[in-house]
Amino acid sequence: MDKKKLSHVDDKGRAKMVDVSGKEITVREATARGEVRMTAGTLKLIQEKGIPKGDVLPVAQLAGIMAAKKTHELIPMCHPLALTGVDVDFEIREDEPVIDVISHVKTRDRTGVEMEALTAVSVAALTIYDMCKAVERGIKITNIRLVSKSGGKSGEYISE
Repeated sequence: MDKKKLSHVDDKGRAKMVDVSGKEITVREATARGEVRMTAGTLKLIQEKGIPKGDVLPVAQLAGIMAAKKTHELIPMCHPLALTGVDVDFEIREDEPVIDVISHVKTRDRTGVEMEALTAVSVAALTIYDMCKAVERGIKITNIRLVSKSGGKSGEYISE
């Protein structure tokens, strides 16, 4: 079995950032999702804007957008990208009770935006936790995943 060479490691085993200068500039998009699970009471407080730290979802939305823009500062081998669009949205499932966090990130560049989409979801979810922890410590952040990506040499990916 052939071992695939790691793209972020040089011949001496040292970490390196991949050179993407020879790659074609294309439109690249990625969508990620995650879940924030809590009690029905906490979800109701969020919906009624009754959390003591403020209106949770607009703050989490802004935090997710800001995080996508700073992904290259957080993840060591990520390239800084000129993002052309970042959207963070929420779907509330009262019956579970869960807030689904969804991000969609877009660029026209040489490398993809999967990590930016995942970072946006992660930080938005962490912001929900931070703003609500005084009300409920048992909030769970789960199932953060890439939903889809398009653009570049590897083409399209859609999760099952």
